Amino acid sequence: MNDIEEIINALIQFRNERNWEQFHNPKDLAVALNIEAGELLENFLWKSSEQAEKEKVKEELADVIAYALLLAEKYGFDVKEILLEKIEKNAKKYPIDKAKGTAKKYTDL
Repeated sequence: MNDIEEIINALIQFRNERNWEQFHNPKDLAVALNIEAGELLENFLWKSSEQAEKEKVKEELADVIAYALLLAEKYGFDVKEILLEKIEKNAKKYPIDKAKGTAKKYTDL
């Protein structure tokens, strides 16, 4: 078992022990992920990234990752596979010779 599978299994066990699977449909997981991402952003509101409380950032980031992993599990996605596929797609959209050192969107390169 790899690390990602171990984490997903722990999340599922936690969820199932509380009978929360009934609330974990794909739509609600996506909504929860977005809400947690907003809570993550809240830690940076009106301050520099250095001023954000690292412990709070860690907590909210964990929530975002947890909901993302549960959503991937709901659809039967292999997290490693979909991330590597996305990196490959982005490499084509953002070739090094055009994208290196710039934050421009691929349509503006």
